[in-house]
Amino acid sequence: MSRRGRDSTTKPGERRSPPSQQEIRDTVGVRIIGGTLRGRKLAYSGDMRTRPMKDRLREAVFNLVGPEVRGTHAVDLFAGTGALGLEALSRGAARATFIEQHFPTAELIRKNASALGVGDAVDVIGANTFFWGRRGPKLSEVRWTVFCSPPYRFYVDRTAEMLELIVGLMQTAPAESAFVVEADDQFDFGQLPEPARWDVRAYAPAVVGIFRKQAQ
Repeated sequence: MSRRGRDSTTKPGERRSPPSQQEIRDTVGVRIIGGTLRGRKLAYSGDMRTRPMKDRLREAVFNLVGPEVRGTHAVDLFAGTGALGLEALSRGAARATFIEQHFPTAELIRKNASALGVGDAVDVIGANTFFWGRRGPKLSEVRWTVFCSPPYRFYVDRTAEMLELIVGLMQTAPAESAFVVEADDQFDFGQLPEPARWDVRAYAPAVVGIFRKQAQ
């Protein structure tokens, strides 16, 4: 999957490695793969720093979440293309909030939502995801489906911030909310609360953990 978000720690003057030809081939075309909008294409800048989750992994994620997404408030952290949140809307989510730091990319999410006819159900917040989480986000009281798919390096370089973000949202979320966290094998899901209740699956190189918050 993607190392999708634009929240970047690249230092001034630091060069990014150019994308390989395989990476370019793997990210050509972004589309909705299920639900009422199935087959609809999303505009995508082609920027490899906003690399979308591959179709087969996105399909696996939604197979795990299943019909639970219906009626929920989808929250797409480090949103990038917004494919996860838009996929959730296609599959019956009531609303979606996208957190994306890079303003041109955030605007592209808005345009895609409008083109798909779901613009009224979308909130796009142009902000650093970590800062947004610390402010105590105000979301609807209906259960959430939270998608957390940052650049994998954040789990190593910004471990404390990643844990703060995920744990904070877990504590705030309404009962019966679901969390979908994508990482790679560098991240130990055992660091998260109630580790035994995380359903962790490997889709090399990605590792996906699903958590469902129980009622108190």
